[in-house]
Amino acid sequence: MSRHAVITGGSAGVGRATANRFAADGWRVTLLARDQSRLAAAVGDIEGNGGRASAVPTDVSDPEAVEAAARQAEQSQGEIDVWVNSAMVTVFAPVAEITAEEFRRVTDVTYLGQVHGTMSALRRMRPRNRGTIINVSSALAYHGLPLQAAYCGAKFAARGFTESLRGELMHDRCAVRLSLIVLPAVNTPQFDWARNKMPCRPRPVPPVFQPETVASAIVGAAETAPRELVIGTSSLKLLAGSVAAPGVVDRILAKLAYGGQQDREPAEDRADNLFEPVPGNFGAHGRFGEEARRVAPDISLAAVRGLAAFIGAALFAGAIALGGRLPRSSPRRDS
Repeated sequence: MSRHAVITGGSAGVGRATANRFAADGWRVTLLARDQSRLAAAVGDIEGNGGRASAVPTDVSDPEAVEAAARQAEQSQGEIDVWVNSAMVTVFAPVAEITAEEFRRVTDVTYLGQVHGTMSALRRMRPRNRGTIINVSSALAYHGLPLQAAYCGAKFAARGFTESLRGELMHDRCAVRLSLIVLPAVNTPQFDWARNKMPCRPRPVPPVFQPETVASAIVGAAETAPRELVIGTSSLKLLAGSVAAPGVVDRILAKLAYGGQQDREPAEDRADNLFEPVPGNFGAHGRFGEEARRVAPDISLAAVRGLAAFIGAALFAGAIALGGRLPRSSPRRDS
């Protein structure tokens, strides 16, 4: 019998690409997300390609809703073998312009959503003493990026939660496996529906990768359960730099991140998905397909830490070279 994977944030972006990849490899999949019509479209795509899929409309910030979705997933598709926590929201703005309510919402979805998903998965996996939980993280969980303080704070928190839980599972000799996947910039729809308070349209800091690249790593992690897996040399540079020369990274990001996270086009007057899903035919991909890469190396985080002490100078030169491809002047803010 095929195995069963649950993916939060499964209606678009990385979550949708991951669901497609699991289904293509013969897994049964259950998708959790807020927008019912987009979930239906995602399920239709999978079933149209011969896969087995179901969906449960779920806001992962609500622990009772997540638990109910887990029960429904097992009732319709059977025992959960893998749970992937991929749901997220963000706000592009300086800290001074983010409200307490916005900080709370990003935290509720991006951090507590992973907590709620993990707890529901563990309630089913612990008694069986088997299963794999994959928390989708980011290089920004290791060094914060200007203009994304709410998101970075949530990802830092999720990483701390994952590490604490891993120690508990080891102490209890529990065979449930726990992996953290560290993402680079990815070409997803989030840059077209995230809340944005900057004067120009938000964009990912180059280099940008296609979501299928990430999906392949996540599905691979379902088999091998690496402790932490870093995707892309750009993530490697940021993580190693944060260990070897954090002050240098601070100065580089202060200079480059404002322009690097904004397109030249003025920001649109549009709805965002912070509190409610944005309707529309959004899939796995965003608008950066022409520049997005399809191949990225997967690197063990142990290797990152082992090399960090030796590559500080090389990292600095590499980061400067990378920065040469980014806009060096920030778009002006209206006074």
